[in-house]
Amino acid sequence: MPHDQLPPFVLKDGETFAMLDGRGEICPETHPDSGIFHRGTRHLSRLQLLLWGQSAAVLSSTERGEMGVHVSHLTNDNSCDGPPQGVVHLERSTVLTPRACLQEISFTNYGEGVLQVPLSVRCDADFRDIFEVRGAKRQQRGSTVLSCSGDALEWRYMGLDQCERRTLVRLSAPVEQVGDDQLSLSLTLEPRQPQRLVLELEFVQADAAVVFACPPEQAFNQALAGTIARFREARKRSALISSDNPAFNAWLARSYSDVHLLSSELEHGLYPYAGVPWFSCPFGRDGLITARQMLLVEPRLARGVLGFLADQQASGCDATSDAQPGKILHEARQGEMAALGEVPFARYYGTVDASPLFVIVAADYLARSGDNAFVESLLPALEAAMAWIQQAEAGSFDGFLRYQCAAQGGLRNQGWKDSDDAVHHSDGRLAEGSIALCEVQAYSYGAHRAMAAILRHFGRAEAAEPLLQQADRLRQRFHAAFWVEAIGTYAMAIDGEGKPCAVRSSNAGHCLWSGIAMPEAAASIARQLLAPSSFNGWGVRTLDEREERYNPMSYHNGSIWPHDNALIALGLARYGYRQEAMRILTGLFDTARAMPMLRLPELFCGFARREDEGPTHYPVACSPQAWASGSVFALLEAVTGMAIGKDETTGRVQVRLRHPVLPRRINVLEISGLRLGEEEIDLQLHRGEHDVGVLVRRRTSGVDVLISK
Repeated sequence: MPHDQLPPFVLKDGETFAMLDGRGEICPETHPDSGIFHRGTRHLSRLQLLLWGQSAAVLSSTERGEMGVHVSHLTNDNSCDGPPQGVVHLERSTVLTPRACLQEISFTNYGEGVLQVPLSVRCDADFRDIFEVRGAKRQQRGSTVLSCSGDALEWRYMGLDQCERRTLVRLSAPVEQVGDDQLSLSLTLEPRQPQRLVLELEFVQADAAVVFACPPEQAFNQALAGTIARFREARKRSALISSDNPAFNAWLARSYSDVHLLSSELEHGLYPYAGVPWFSCPFGRDGLITARQMLLVEPRLARGVLGFLADQQASGCDATSDAQPGKILHEARQGEMAALGEVPFARYYGTVDASPLFVIVAADYLARSGDNAFVESLLPALEAAMAWIQQAEAGSFDGFLRYQCAAQGGLRNQGWKDSDDAVHHSDGRLAEGSIALCEVQAYSYGAHRAMAAILRHFGRAEAAEPLLQQADRLRQRFHAAFWVEAIGTYAMAIDGEGKPCAVRSSNAGHCLWSGIAMPEAAASIARQLLAPSSFNGWGVRTLDEREERYNPMSYHNGSIWPHDNALIALGLARYGYRQEAMRILTGLFDTARAMPMLRLPELFCGFARREDEGPTHYPVACSPQAWASGSVFALLEAVTGMAIGKDETTGRVQVRLRHPVLPRRINVLEISGLRLGEEEIDLQLHRGEHDVGVLVRRRTSGVDVLISK
């Protein structure tokens, strides 16, 4: 595939991310959404390196996810002023820091004589807010000034929010001409004598100090070493999973690296930002689901997410941000439009499901980590979240957890399917009024039981029992209100008039994950989800093709979302449908193999699978997306039935495997460095003639392994 048809290559560190083409450049003519973004603003909208006035030709381009580095190999293109194509080789390495982008370009002349290479670097900085880049129109903008110094370019943008944003560009070699958004010089290349050039781009907001404190070559070396160390440290602190299938291992490695690529170190620890480009910021729902997906191998992500969301929990009512006391954050933005209130997302609470998910993930993290002190410190936030859930249920006409947008410009739909047309009736009419989603009731059920488990753990059994009773009553009421016999599954939602949205959707699969579904309902839901009208061979569609609003190219009405499928697989496994969960894992593995860099995107189209054709891309899907990248780990948890935690009676660590199965293409699966506190274990699962065997390769003395077959 030509490099200009490939999706952009992505790098990220902290609040800065870059989307680059195969050259390691930004060309708005071919990729108008690309650029380098810092704190919600595009600080660089063009970056092009010209030799003899022309762009270089791409030989290869690689995003080295295990190192956080992009490397491209280039050569001079045909030019009437220069040598024939293929004489000059360029190796271009790009790395980010939280406030800068650095590129090392090594030039080698493979010709017979000395070459004088006219070189220029073209840059531009449009300082557009991420929402503008996505398509929002603004009536007014701030002003930009470009200035030139002896060896650098500097753009200054004074925003309407009175925040000054700056982009600075400099080269490591003496610049001969500066001006008109271009740095120019001439390189003398001796035959086979590499020359190194470093390009440094820095991004500054408000009164932050300029980083240009050392020579560009030194800055690049420091940035490269820091980035490599960051990714290697992440691998050291996580359990490692490998198999005898190289393609599956590559998918695992890419997924793990992408989760950490998207993760930013915040005050409370690592937080996986939702996705690039549109959602590179903290999202409550996305962060919680990603943390839950990664819990088996990397529990520290859950700690970072829970700590941040507890700190950002709403304490009062604010209709402009859909905030109510106890609600958990939906998203937090830093750009100019958010600061001005042109979009309500600076701190926005328009989500109905983040609060119950917050409680569920806290309980799962406690069971997985034994981190008593931290979870005990969360108790006020957990109790506030439960109070919000219970008050919202008590205030609704039918006792279900509902949502209705209050903020101007806020989200009409506030579950995970949050597009305007995502919730509808069987005749295609949109659901109106306050909406009770089926999966949200499932999350509420899970939150009641999770909070009861937390309270019991901390010796408050008397407070736990009423929560369990409420959960049991909710389960009965839910089944009576949501079950639709005619379609063999739960209604997607109940609208503001109490009428069920009787459509077959993937939402019902989340009801399996939480355990709210009755056993007989779970069997029917499993059949519906894996029927050809729903499961297209790659994954479970968001909406069954028999429904009125089905469109395989839509955002939520027929597309396939990996994270949705992962939660469905966990739910299927919970009810014993492990082979059905295996079908989902196999379909998404095949999808990953068909995607560039084995990277599962946010979503893809729901067209039926055909022989010799790959899945159909969704044109503006985020890639990478954290909860898509985390899906493989949840899928493996589902098919192996693996869980790790402490026995409340003995205090010993227990690793449980319930009816483990392996994908057809995997004969051996190894999990090493699985830790809880000071205890650690290495396991090997291997396919036998009739079942999956488990071999304990190494363990510390305080670990027990329990296997159910």
